[in-house]
Order: sequence, then structure tokens, then C-alpha cells
Amino acid sequence: MKSLKKLPPQFQCDEVKIYYDILCKKRMSLALKRITDVIVSLVLLVILIIPIIIIAAAVKATSEGPVFYKQVRITKYGRHFKILKFRTMIENADKIGPSVTTQSDERVTGIGRTLRKYRLDELPQLFNVISGSMSIVGTRPEVLKYVELYSPEYYATLLMPAGITSLASIMYKDEEKLLKNQENIDGIYVSKILPEKMKYNLEYVKSFCFSSDIKLMFKTVKEVFD
Repeated sequence: MKSLKKLPPQFQCDEVKIYYDILCKKRMSLALKRITDVIVSLVLLVILIIPIIIIAAAVKATSEGPVFYKQVRITKYGRHFKILKFRTMIENADKIGPSVTTQSDERVTGIGRTLRKYRLDELPQLFNVISGSMSIVGTRPEVLKYVELYSPEYYATLLMPAGITSLASIMYKDEEKLLKNQENIDGIYVSKILPEKMKYNLEYVKSFCFSSDIKLMFKTVKEVFD
């Protein structure tokens, strides 16, 4: 881990230092986490290359626009990166609606609903993991406008790489249903859902260990097919 003094100013507070000190004692587990990320991602890409090609062709054939959707998110130490997903919404959807999606969102394409249901749209994030901008397990990366609203303690969630899956995303797998028929979607997300998700994110950082990551991987698979 970087020295706390070398991190951006928002990390240099007592609230973040508590979590920083905890993680500094787990350097070996963090190193093992990175090694596992690379190995598992490469294995999955080899196994899933044919389904990935089929999904890419289906996305391209069923709606106008690019196969992949890229959006700037925030990861470890506040770094910006472009998260990679299969496109599940109409082209330029982020310009005509909120940053979060509801269950009845008309911007989602037909095939997009199926991909989102089984989280298949997130398969391209394996490339984000290999590049080091993400981890398989972590805290789900937020867009910049939400990060700018973080309380000091929330920045502790950015001491680790963003994750494809997380404890918060499992607990809030029905987030789109919770936002259904809400008029002020962004407002509801920021005032009610984000604080609750952050409780889980902070608990993950505080209690991080390699074995818990493995358990969360298996729990994610189980939740997808439940």
C-alpha cells in the first residue's frame, strides 16, 4: 500500500486512517488477492471466450450502438478508470436519464434485461481486473458525481480496488426494484441507498481477509441463479 501521506488530501483524515492501519497489517492477504484475481480472470476468459463472443454478436445484432459500454468510475486511491460492460441500454442512455437504473427503465434493451438479470453484462470487467483497475471482490465502483458527495469515512472504501462483486451488491441485488416508480431517482439513491451500501462496503474493508473473498465469490454465483 502507498504511504498515507502520498494519498490525495481527502484520504488524510482520522476516519480513513483507522481502515488504512487495518489494511497495512494484511499486506500478504492483499498480495494473494491480486495474484488470485489475475489467475481466476485468465481462467474464466479462456472458459468463457465462446459465450463472450456470442453475447457480443447478439448485442450488436439486436440494437444500434457499440457492443461495449464504457463509463468513468472511481477505484483505488481515487483513480479514474473506464469500467467495461456489455451494452445493455440504448445508445447514449446516460445522457437521457439518471446514472442508476430502475427495474422498469425503458432505456434497457430486450437482450440487456437478460444480461443484467444474470450479470452477464459484467463479464468484460475481467479485463479491468487483469489491468489492475478492479478486483473480482471489492466495493462496487461509483461514478464521480456520487464520490464527490462522500463523507470522510466513505473514502476508506477506496483504499482497495473496486470489485466486480461486493457484499453491498449482493445485499442490494434488487436495487432496481427499490428505485422503481421513484420520481427523484438520483436523490433517493444518494439519501437512502448509498449510505446503506456504504455500511456494507466499510464492513468489508474493516474485516477483509482472503478467505472472505472466496466466500463472497461463491455467494455471488449462488445469488445470481437464485
